[in-house]
Amino acid sequence: MSNDTNPNETAFEIGRHAFRSRLIIGTGKYESFEQNLACAEAAGAEMVTVALRRVNFDAAKGPRLLDVIRPDRFTILPNTAGCYTVEDAVTTARLGRELLETDLVKLEVIGDERTLFPDVPATLEAAKILIADGFTVLPYITDDPVACQRLEAMGCPAVMPLAAPIGSGMGIRNPANLRIILETVEVPVIVDAGVGTASDAAFAMELGATALLMNTAIAHAKDPVKMARAMRLGVEAGRLAYEAGRMPKRLYASASSPLDGTASF
Repeated sequence: MSNDTNPNETAFEIGRHAFRSRLIIGTGKYESFEQNLACAEAAGAEMVTVALRRVNFDAAKGPRLLDVIRPDRFTILPNTAGCYTVEDAVTTARLGRELLETDLVKLEVIGDERTLFPDVPATLEAAKILIADGFTVLPYITDDPVACQRLEAMGCPAVMPLAAPIGSGMGIRNPANLRIILETVEVPVIVDAGVGTASDAAFAMELGATALLMNTAIAHAKDPVKMARAMRLGVEAGRLAYEAGRMPKRLYASASSPLDGTASF
């Protein structure tokens, strides 16, 4: 289901791919593939991301994620999680294209093992190679407006700035940078990493984010399915609030009812 008022309307496009839902979820850390599917359904997700280096594609080795999260039902976004070099990321992306027959890739080139922050120069280099190779590249990047502008200029159809470290649940740590990114790029801005609860999701969407990608906030909740639904509602509410336009903030009170024409006693 869409996160917009009209459920049949396209919310955003990435390359040749169109989506109605503004909530993308991951496929790691769940208790089972079936729980992952239930969360994807509760979230109203149309796209799920899959870590190529951590997923079993061989039926002989046991149950496979993609037998439950089926590509005929969801758009699969392969990602290069766990890659620390340009060469590893490019090789992994090409493997994903061969296995999943998709031009999409979520590009991750990690620069620091503790924080899992991306290596910005390596991400730019890998993006350039993959775009030239025909990929639709969605780069995981820091909340750096200049880096996002450069990725857009080289041909990335979306940028994915982090809100906080992966899996931290800290929420939107630097809303000012996200606002600058949103004002200075024209491609979709998908906030990736750091959202912890539904109010974080709503806040990101109120800033004007195109969509959100999350995993740990749902998978590590006490009730993942309920949290997936809460995130869906948070995304919907935040987007509606952004489109509606909030009232200006004032230092002093402003009467809810006009005083003109009031009766005197």
